[in-house]
Amino acid sequence: MIVWPKLPAEIRLAVLEALLQNGCSLASLATVSREWQALIEPHNFSRIKVAASRVVDLGSMLQRNRSLVRYIWFCLELQEYDCPECAPEDENTWGLSIADNLLIAAAFGDLFSTLSALGSGLFKYLTFEPDLDDASDSSMSSRKQSMLAKASVSEPHHGWAAGSRTFYPPDNAIDKVFEEIFDQGPFEDKLQEFQWWHQLPSVPAVTGLLLRQQNRRRWSPLALRPMFARLPRLQEIHYEHWREWGDEQQQETDDNFRLLFESLSSNRLRRLILFENFDQTYPASFGRHWDLDPVLIPCSSVSRAIAKASLALEHLFASFIVDASNFFNARELTWTWPNLTWLALTSRLLAPQESPTELDHMLRAAAAAALKMPNLRTMEIWRGETGLAAVFRYQRPEARNRPAVITCRGTGELTLRPLVHQAWDAVAPSHDGQGHVVVRELLDDDAINSHGMP
Repeated sequence: MIVWPKLPAEIRLAVLEALLQNGCSLASLATVSREWQALIEPHNFSRIKVAASRVVDLGSMLQRNRSLVRYIWFCLELQEYDCPECAPEDENTWGLSIADNLLIAAAFGDLFSTLSALGSGLFKYLTFEPDLDDASDSSMSSRKQSMLAKASVSEPHHGWAAGSRTFYPPDNAIDKVFEEIFDQGPFEDKLQEFQWWHQLPSVPAVTGLLLRQQNRRRWSPLALRPMFARLPRLQEIHYEHWREWGDEQQQETDDNFRLLFESLSSNRLRRLILFENFDQTYPASFGRHWDLDPVLIPCSSVSRAIAKASLALEHLFASFIVDASNFFNARELTWTWPNLTWLALTSRLLAPQESPTELDHMLRAAAAAALKMPNLRTMEIWRGETGLAAVFRYQRPEARNRPAVITCRGTGELTLRPLVHQAWDAVAPSHDGQGHVVVRELLDDDAINSHGMP
């Protein structure tokens, strides 16, 4: 019988790596030997899942291995509600309950107090969703099973038949699942909420924050400003949010977004990823009461605030919350982006029915901005919705005196007229290249089933 220490090193390593990819519990395996501990503990502690009830114990749990932690997934379990409560008639019970908001406030108080005591430079991300490797077979299998289960759901009283919606949910049902956190308390007004955020301890340990759409509860931009302010070493923000359903509500939200992004223009932020999600069936439901535009026109003042905040960034992805035309029109002649390597924006102009003159102007303005981005590697301007997708992509020359590559990909033909070609020909020399080549690819519109697919 061959004992473990006598196996060749490459075989021992292969066995350990197979264990790491198997998806099984590895906590006990770290006690097998020092060799196993050295490989398994960094894996076990790199991603920590902590519930509100265990936050106060986090410091003691990480006392020996806190330098191994890269991600903390903070979990909050809210009150459940059943069918009679999914669309309540009482407006005071449409959103998050006071009990849920009290739970969130108490949990954040404990979280910030605990993390503040752990020093600085420890965690790359504080996230509200697990950032796990999707490549494992077990993960992919469970996702497929979940998708199949959703595709076969039938609840006629809720408007579902064989995975398809048969009627819109009532307004109050939508309000309940999309309610803003802290909107129904526990604070008397926004001033008291601001004061509560500002009394929380600073957390220099966190350098990245992920606010993803694992559910439909929403953070108000007014709440995010003081939250970000308590994270002084924040270098990356990944924020996904839902658009409003009414124009009046959207205007108020845009004003708050402008203030939020203006507050980011002078800090040490390096990566900003924004995805504004929407569902056209919900505005149709609310349209019984309000005159809603099914297509959101991004606010120019929000676009300008994001453009100004991007001047110090290395990476910006902003979809739907801005339009590329507004972003580039906001550029001042003195602006430069010395660190920016990757830029992705959306634009409503990338559609067959839109104005080709406006599209030309936007693409030429994009080229003028690219001249002020000496380290730019990729710029993408795209649009996506059901049955329609388009992307204009500029890629830096691979070597000196080589041409840049411009890709035009979509469900329709994207024509670049002479003045656009001329503008982008001038960009390649600023990136040590010469001219550009255009690569075209036509997509099947039937394959585009989401606005998130460029």
